[in-house]
Amino acid sequence: MATKKGPTKGSGGKHRNKLRGHGPTPKAEDRVYHKAYAAKKAAEKRKRSDPRLAARRRADRFMSDSNELIIGRNAVLEALRTNVPSKELYVASRLEHDDRTREIIKIAAAIGLSIMEADRLEMDRIAHSGNHQGIILKAQQFRYETLEALAKRADMKMKAMKGASAKARANATPLFIALDGVTDPQNLGAVIRSAAAFGANGVILPERRSASVTAAAWKVSAGAAAHMPVARVVNLTKAIEALKERGYYSIGLDGGGSAQVGESGFETDPLVVVLGSEGKGISRLVREACDSIVSIPISSSVESLNASVAAGIALYSVKKARMLSAENAE
Repeated sequence: MATKKGPTKGSGGKHRNKLRGHGPTPKAEDRVYHKAYAAKKAAEKRKRSDPRLAARRRADRFMSDSNELIIGRNAVLEALRTNVPSKELYVASRLEHDDRTREIIKIAAAIGLSIMEADRLEMDRIAHSGNHQGIILKAQQFRYETLEALAKRADMKMKAMKGASAKARANATPLFIALDGVTDPQNLGAVIRSAAAFGANGVILPERRSASVTAAAWKVSAGAAAHMPVARVVNLTKAIEALKERGYYSIGLDGGGSAQVGESGFETDPLVVVLGSEGKGISRLVREACDSIVSIPISSSVESLNASVAAGIALYSVKKARMLSAENAE
């Protein structure tokens, strides 16, 4: 007599204990004995050999720690002539050389700069453009200092002049220049140059809404950025107040001041000269932190001066007032 076949017994949980701890089953492409694994490796090999992807990987390595790229023959040559700190020079393979590229390579070799050759795809990837003229320079990141370090160094310099002549003491009296809202790196470079020319101890910048010491700023400073320390602070108002606690005074340069530059009465003391942007000037909170607001007498036909020009005039005025005071003391 025929009977109806019942449900057959499967593996069910019979081997569950044996599989415990082995994790999920690997994908076919991850099993070395499977044909999908061989296909995956072949695809990866083809991908690695693609010149466009290889150029992208090399370019990504080049740009991974780059602070700034200087692109083009004229820009790179000017940067090297003005000693902009640099890390690597990339030159396109089969580049048609001219006087500029020959001088670029000569300077780079003289200063021990790494010179790398790259194909067209790689150069385009690095520059994000095809307008690099076959020359790209990677600049080093500028090293900022802390305000505390700058203040301590200035204090030590002043203490070292104790007992010296009045003129020497005047030259050693601490002087800082702080920029509030100056966003043009070329203006910053010119201010750094003026600060070095008139013996300032350093430049103070806020971290936000301010230019940074880029290659453009370095070039305009004509190398002064190499020996003029620059500090970046989170809050410029608090930085000014911190210096005032150390015995500093601060004067803000703005229109409608109560005195003219050089005549505030604070020039012979440890001093912070504060400048704002050409358009907006000094912000309200920074203005309130200053001990005095001074102005530069200019023609009524001119609304304001460029920040770097104003910085040069203000620093010269402080320097002149200090020298006159020293002469009167001797």
